[in-house]
Amino acid sequence: MTQRFEGSVIVGLRHKDTSELVAVYPEPLEGNDREIEEKVKFWYYQQNCEAEDKLTQLYVDTLTERELKNLPH
Repeated sequence: MTQRFEGSVIVGLRHKDTSELVAVYPEPLEGNDREIEEKVKFWYYQQNCEAEDKLTQLYVDTLTERELKNLPH
């Protein structure tokens, strides 16, 4: 079974309706896809007191090449 988040990818949270990138996960990825999704959502929840309501509208996804280029170094 192929993992979506395999390798040294950078992931973030996107809005389900607009696909807009909402947050970039700052930690290295470890674990299977399900574990990574749980870690990213838990991290976001810890960052934002309103995150619980927002999380129902978000999903974990890899960043595009354009988004990666625009990340601060």
